[in-house]
Amino acid sequence: PLPGRCAYFVERKKRFCKMIPAPGRRFCGEHGQQEDENDRKRIPCPLDPKHTVYEDQLQKHLKKCNSREKPKPVYFVQDINAGLKDVAEIPEKQVPISSLAKEELENLISKLKKASNGLERRLKEQILSHQALQEALNDPKNGESAFKHLKQQASILGNMEKLHLLGPERCFVEFGAGRGKLSHWVDVALQNIDNVHFLLVERATTRFKVDGKHKRRDAIFERLQVDIQHLCLKKVPILEKKKLPVVGIGKHLCGAATDLALRCLVESYTTCCDGENEEPASKRSKTDKTEVASNNSAANESNKDNCKPVAGIVIALCCHHKCDWTHYVGREFFKSVGLGPLEFHYFQRMSSWATCGMRETTTKASTSQESEDQTNDTEEHEQTFSKTESGADTLQGILTVEERKEIGCLCKLLIDHGRIEYLQQRGYKAALQYYTETAVSLENVLLTAVPSLSLIPEPTM
Repeated sequence: PLPGRCAYFVERKKRFCKMIPAPGRRFCGEHGQQEDENDRKRIPCPLDPKHTVYEDQLQKHLKKCNSREKPKPVYFVQDINAGLKDVAEIPEKQVPISSLAKEELENLISKLKKASNGLERRLKEQILSHQALQEALNDPKNGESAFKHLKQQASILGNMEKLHLLGPERCFVEFGAGRGKLSHWVDVALQNIDNVHFLLVERATTRFKVDGKHKRRDAIFERLQVDIQHLCLKKVPILEKKKLPVVGIGKHLCGAATDLALRCLVESYTTCCDGENEEPASKRSKTDKTEVASNNSAANESNKDNCKPVAGIVIALCCHHKCDWTHYVGREFFKSVGLGPLEFHYFQRMSSWATCGMRETTTKASTSQESEDQTNDTEEHEQTFSKTESGADTLQGILTVEERKEIGCLCKLLIDHGRIEYLQQRGYKAALQYYTETAVSLENVLLTAVPSLSLIPEPTM
């Protein structure tokens, strides 16, 4: 063992434990029973069996264990962004795509193509950059993985600048923030701008955070450790105190998290215009929700002086195969084209076909070039589904690779169009565009939205 470290050999890891034992002891607290047969007994922690605790100190440990349930923050409102609960449920027994009969699969594809008629299948390319990242992009010390991240972040910032969203007196809310890199670069881009706030929403504790390293003293960074499903933005103290326009941002916001974030911004936050006693979206009936949607523009116009509006939304989409019908904001669109929860279930799984054709080469490349930075970066989600889920191998005799890829892209487009219609019905000018090349990221679609009748004056840069 290393000097001053635990002398217990961890057979599973083929190395000695790296914990530091108490003075005068050879083993750490976890492996202390190896030193003396008369030592106190250690038992698995009931809150998290991954670690143990002395049995006679269990009650004391439970009060300070990191796995204990912590008090809910003031902005936690159970299921406020979860969506309606009175929707038709998906049948319990869901047949895998690979088990569908050829006729059933062809019927699904026919429904998909019919519902997609009239949609623009080739999105506009809006691959931009931003001066704030030029130095990092030209730094030869950055590897291929870091360079790809930087190109995406530069394009996101370029699109934000084009929409006039990079300005003073703003609160940038980064959903699924991870290490907070996107907010970091927005902060760099706003070096000479005053009164800028950042809220970084991430449900998990995150290592190697970059928001603690920002140099600007007047920029305020705050992390909200909460699931987006339960986040009530209007109860966040800084937004209660300062009526700042909000800009919602996200890089590779995975699956249903995008829908939760949109509802968080467009419904639960915007309802501040209508009073504090309004019921959350999850408790409203379908009729109530429709009425709220139809009256949204009028409410915003009449209460513009008291409302804290959403200035814009810029989200890089990801992982459509992890979408969920309950949370999905485009349910009304699906119903309008004759589709329901069952079709949605299959389409969201078939959406993985858009990228599965390149999985083998991508996986090999990422394995050979993986760096420490990439290992700890949870922003990329492109490889989070398996061959079994995509059903690629079992459909070789029915569909070619190119046909699967085309169908997968169509599924993604249909799901995203439902999100666009949702935003348009609530008074936003929304669009989809390619923000980077497929060689940089297979998940290369950016969703943007700004109020149709903007309540936010354009900043003078």
